[in-house]
Amino acid sequence: MPQVAAGAHHALSIGELSDRSGVAPSALHFYERNGLISSARTSGNQRRYRRDALRRVAFIRVSQRVGIPLKDIRAALDSLPEGRTPTKRDWSRLSRLWRAELDARIAALEHLRSDLDGCIGCGCLSLKASRLQNPGDSLGDGGTGARRWEPDGSGGGSYAPTSPSKGQ
Repeated sequence: MPQVAAGAHHALSIGELSDRSGVAPSALHFYERNGLISSARTSGNQRRYRRDALRRVAFIRVSQRVGIPLKDIRAALDSLPEGRTPTKRDWSRLSRLWRAELDARIAALEHLRSDLDGCIGCGCLSLKASRLQNPGDSLGDGGTGARRWEPDGSGGGSYAPTSPSKGQ
């Protein structure tokens, strides 16, 4: 790791970065291990973060809050020239790219909510109610296991069968 000059006023210790960002030091270490942020070391082997790490951590946290997986966040950060900190323009570009994915997840969750209201919400948990959601047990033709949980990608709200887990 790069060394930091003693007295470098622009660098933050892990405690300072944690306090200012509201993120636990353990999470900061995790981000660093996964290539989301980086630090330099002092002559005493202490981590020091550039001040722009605050913006990177904020970017990571907001991205996580809206459900973006860490691998996609890392890819987004890696796409920036010379690993620089994201700007407002970068966030705007990335949020447009992520919007379609979020819209698809919202649609899937709304469909799931409707299924819960329509079937499990009745309280009977019987095949009688399932017949309303699955006339003629058409999903049973696909074999055993859960059905209707994963979007099939058609955008039409139908769901594809999922494979049962081992041991089911």
